[in-house]
Amino acid sequence: MNNNTVQLKVWGEFACFTRPDLKVERMTYPCMTPSAARGALDCILWKPEFTWHVQRILVLKPVKFYSLKRNEINSKQGDDPIFVDEVDVRGKPKYRAQRNSIVLKDVAYIIEAAVHGAKSPVKNPTRKYVEMFNRRARSGQCWRRPYLGTREFAAEFSLPDGYEEPIAEDIPIGSMFLDMWYDEEGVPMPKFFYDVSVRQGVLECAKEYEQILSSNHLPGHIAEYPKQLINEFNLAEEASEEECQ
Repeated sequence: MNNNTVQLKVWGEFACFTRPDLKVERMTYPCMTPSAARGALDCILWKPEFTWHVQRILVLKPVKFYSLKRNEINSKQGDDPIFVDEVDVRGKPKYRAQRNSIVLKDVAYIIEAAVHGAKSPVKNPTRKYVEMFNRRARSGQCWRRPYLGTREFAAEFSLPDGYEEPIAEDIPIGSMFLDMWYDEEGVPMPKFFYDVSVRQGVLECAKEYEQILSSNHLPGHIAEYPKQLINEFNLAEEASEEECQ
């Protein structure tokens, strides 16, 4: 691991990294996806001038599947909110439905990623963002709570203590969702990588993730406003730190 790489340990009671080909009755991948790993890192430190290059994911605990049934809604929330308790003329829920899910139980991972795309003038070297991330992770700071696939499965996080070891198992996966890629006009497109397997507890994805880094990463209209607020808060925090020095 070089000086421009960060490591983050995340763990939780449950996780669900949903396979897109089995979306109605949710079925999880046996391992955290690179997009979920990148999302966990963004929860702790996000800045518009760089993105995270996920290099590998270490699986720290044996894979355990768990079946549960959850109440979900049949439609996506839009501009007009859906009242989930609304019933039809027969008195049955209009939008709610119960669905089975196969999730992971008692999971722990170490995410290894590098800062990509950051300009390196004297004021903002890449090392600066690495130190900011480590400081925030060490003190438990985050913009929003990291989660393991879905929002209800919140994740605990910390910096690794150096004594963690990946499991000594090979886990075949097949095809796996990598991340969203955006073309020159900002149109999103899902990207997959194939013949995937966790080898001796490690999922290598550095080479495959390079195609995501060619994306222009244009933010969507919904994400634009909160990210702007986060960026303004970042700038104010940096200015405050410079004044203290």
